[in-house]
Amino acid sequence: MRQAETKPYLKIGEAAALAGVSSSVIRSWENLGLIRPRRSSSRYRLYSSDDVKLLKRAVFLRKVRGLNAPAIVQMLRQEGHIRPRANGAMALGTRLRQLRLKKGVSLAQVAGAAGISVGFLSALERSQMSASVGTLRKLAKFYKTNILEFFDPAETHGHLVQPEQRKILEAGPGVRMELLAWGKTVMEPHLFRIAPDAGSGESYTHDGEEFLHVLRGELQISLEGKEYRLKPGDSFYFESDMAHSWKNRGRTETWVLWINTPPTF
Repeated sequence: MRQAETKPYLKIGEAAALAGVSSSVIRSWENLGLIRPRRSSSRYRLYSSDDVKLLKRAVFLRKVRGLNAPAIVQMLRQEGHIRPRANGAMALGTRLRQLRLKKGVSLAQVAGAAGISVGFLSALERSQMSASVGTLRKLAKFYKTNILEFFDPAETHGHLVQPEQRKILEAGPGVRMELLAWGKTVMEPHLFRIAPDAGSGESYTHDGEEFLHVLRGELQISLEGKEYRLKPGDSFYFESDMAHSWKNRGRTETWVLWINTPPTF
């Protein structure tokens, strides 16, 4: 009797050698959602042959096409190699479509109000693209809601929110927003994970106040045209009705504890 074949898995060093990239690069790509390895019972990363093919495609896009990490993720998503996570971009696309149909407006009407193309909005609703924070703000303003609504935070939770329970929103290439608490709160706390060269896009404003604390990496924030360069340990406070934009100008992923109050971000 023929034994069932078992699919071999590789450790990160082996996958890195086959793909022609360092292990640290693979880990940084994982933070962006480019690769999602399995885990052993000891929490070691395990990579399949399909994962290695995806890594090789990413290496090609970086070396031959000259794309940075966020652009690689966007390209692979467009090519259908990366599927959005259920609580991330997929939930966003579904939610945007629900809001538009409920309002009874066309793609053209929404796109015109947000200053984006109809094709781009259609791709957003089909979860084939992700939008910058600036664009999400415009969409939220059109629907008379806030970005928090895009997380679909109807599910309640207790006092403790563990990492795997966080609600996630991909706000443009390389920007990952993890909602740390939701419900009847007077604060809206996030963990922002921002890849090198990724950021908010255009400047935006909204009601409320904001506090942020840089946990790792660097963050450049523009407030009413004045530039600030934040490093690990730095904190920053401002009123949200001041035009602001931000970007990771560093070489590594930036982590920021970001709190809005009231929760109208």
